[in-house]
Amino acid sequence: MRDRRKITVQGIVQGVGFRPFVYGLASRLGLDGMVRNDPTGVVIDVEGDPYCLESFLRALVDEAPPLARIEGMCAEEQPIGHYRTFAIEPSETRPDKNVFITADVATCAECLREFNDPRNRRYHYPFLNCTNCGPRFTIVSAVPYDRERTTMAKFPMCTACQAEYDAPCDRRFHAQPTACPLCGPRLWVTDSHGIEISRDDTLAFIGVRIREGNIIAVKGLGGYHLSCDGLQDDVVRRLRQRKQREAKPLAVMVENLEAARHLCAVSAAEAETLASERRPIVLLRKRLDCPIAEAVAPLHRHLGVMLPYTPLHYRILQQTARPLVMTSGNRAEEPIAYQHDDAVRRLVGIAHYFLTHNRPIFTRCDDSVTRIVFNQELPLRRSRGYVPLPIRLPRPCTSPILACGGHLKNTFCLAQGEYAFLSQHIGDLEDYFTYQAFVESIEHFQRLFDIKPQAVAYDLHPGYRSTQYALALQDLPCIAVQHHHAHIASCMAENGCLEPVIGVAWDGTGYGTDGRIWGGEFLLASYTGFERLAHLEEVPLPGGERAIRQPWRMALAYLYRCYGEAMASLDLELMRFAGHRPWRVMQQMLARGINSPWTSSAGRLFDAIAALIGLRYEVQYEGQAAVELEMLADESAVKSYAFSFADDCKPLVVKTEGIIRGVVDDLLNEAPASLIAAKFHATLVEIIRSVCAYLRELTNLRQVALSGGVFQNALLLTAVISGLRDDGFTVYTHRLVPPNDGGLCLGQAAVANEILAKRG
Repeated sequence: MRDRRKITVQGIVQGVGFRPFVYGLASRLGLDGMVRNDPTGVVIDVEGDPYCLESFLRALVDEAPPLARIEGMCAEEQPIGHYRTFAIEPSETRPDKNVFITADVATCAECLREFNDPRNRRYHYPFLNCTNCGPRFTIVSAVPYDRERTTMAKFPMCTACQAEYDAPCDRRFHAQPTACPLCGPRLWVTDSHGIEISRDDTLAFIGVRIREGNIIAVKGLGGYHLSCDGLQDDVVRRLRQRKQREAKPLAVMVENLEAARHLCAVSAAEAETLASERRPIVLLRKRLDCPIAEAVAPLHRHLGVMLPYTPLHYRILQQTARPLVMTSGNRAEEPIAYQHDDAVRRLVGIAHYFLTHNRPIFTRCDDSVTRIVFNQELPLRRSRGYVPLPIRLPRPCTSPILACGGHLKNTFCLAQGEYAFLSQHIGDLEDYFTYQAFVESIEHFQRLFDIKPQAVAYDLHPGYRSTQYALALQDLPCIAVQHHHAHIASCMAENGCLEPVIGVAWDGTGYGTDGRIWGGEFLLASYTGFERLAHLEEVPLPGGERAIRQPWRMALAYLYRCYGEAMASLDLELMRFAGHRPWRVMQQMLARGINSPWTSSAGRLFDAIAALIGLRYEVQYEGQAAVELEMLADESAVKSYAFSFADDCKPLVVKTEGIIRGVVDDLLNEAPASLIAAKFHATLVEIIRSVCAYLRELTNLRQVALSGGVFQNALLLTAVISGLRDDGFTVYTHRLVPPNDGGLCLGQAAVANEILAKRG
């Protein structure tokens, strides 16, 4: 007896070795038929023994290649055909929006064995890869994903590589970036001005230069890294000075998990994430005897660690035998450099040498950053290794949508059908070149996924460049989405939540519907709208944006709110610091409301506490004061400060006077700053639990979604989740997109989709 099935498989099934897997599976089970790529995914026409067919269907899912992601599979009975063998047929070449593109993938174990085998023809070749690993997103220019539409098109394969590429049972079958030393890209080194230095032992030369204390610009998968010895404090400080990155932590790369454990404590979940094919930077807790230079992550308990994800990285680490700083190749907030001439122009004066190659990068892409909370990922930056893998929407789109995201940590997304395709990390759009990268990336995504937006979603803030871009688009319906509504909708969407929630959206800045600066919000939220049910007490922001860069201003604003002019007599280090500044003028600003917009921002409350205890008066990067306050907190402390609610206010207002007075009393009694930081965190947990309990009585809702940049704080997030669960709530948190503004676009798309659906 013979049965026949026509099987359509959708998802990430092209460019991941799915067809040779199907070929091998059918051959093993004695089945006949064919497999091919088509515009919807992979089509399999297979017939043979019914029992073997059932085994085949199960194995398609259970034994799929490691990079495959099956989103849907349909098997239909067909009349018996006349197949006598099983074959891989040519693919249809018509591009289609339903075919997904794989993210860049770290070097697989098989390729690494070849890389370290002196008998192999790819021994120590920096660009070896196979169907299961290597560059994807960063080299593809168009679909369908074939070599001629990647940056490998300029490298014709030699006879040996072509034979592997054409052999269905070879793991390099249709591996588009495949190459070898005879036919593939080459590596070379230049001086600081881009002049090639002729060396037969290029990587040995670079290894020596790094150990001597030089800074190397290394061309990787998605752009240039700036690299140096992570053990030499003076070298790291020199890199910081040249890169104009005074305090923000730098990432380090180590050869393997064992090396990571010499630096940090590594849990099972952290080890799994570190060694995954995505290879993100993972925030790990430093060991007490961690030898990494203090300048790498000053005032931090944690260290951003990643493992090598290209053969080139492995070879550099073999040559240096030490942890290496690997930070984005740029100055300050510029986009990462990814083209050689541009890199030399922008990084001259930073790098002593350039280690580069002639495989072009089509799309720049920074490293991803994540941390583990409650044994699951909390993404902080979603980029290389994750993008452009789609995120399934809670409801299919009625029409294609472009969501432009925010102003800081920008990402955008294109949504069509069931999926949202989020961009790689773009960055802060204040920088002109970053904005240009934003515009170019939108155009590339539209071509790559064949998506033509029929509507555009954007943030309410009129000053955001992403908003201005959206409003400048011709003939597209524009849908404004309030910042904190987008945060909560983002968390809901990635969790597949369809019911309304109590949304806790805490961050630094978001434009409110009343024109004020929000950031400590409790919302009744659904995709179609929200109601502001509660928020932190509003205080003036003296000097506007200057107060964001100078937390001492926020501390004085809170003190003035509590003590009035009597604050001048407080015996605080902050007042002595302020005495050398025109704080009397600022006092008049606060009294008269001059250039002091109102804000309910939780981020600014963090800033105020950090300045009050003398931890951070000014910041060099966004969120620095809050990050350092988390690092400082004594995790064994359990006490908290008082807080209260304003009488007869709607929305409910959480008054912060008790917190400020409690901190001042502790300072006057010489309590340790670590204790104050811990009590502050504990107080915020109690505020969230108390307000959510009150809102449950008001709304009958038992679901809480936590979003916004404040919930990058693992100390706070862990305690809030535990407390809310103890209180009987279902708690939704981020695990696919960042809680910060890097996740805004997903929420914007989800909200816009519901609004469009209701409009019909």
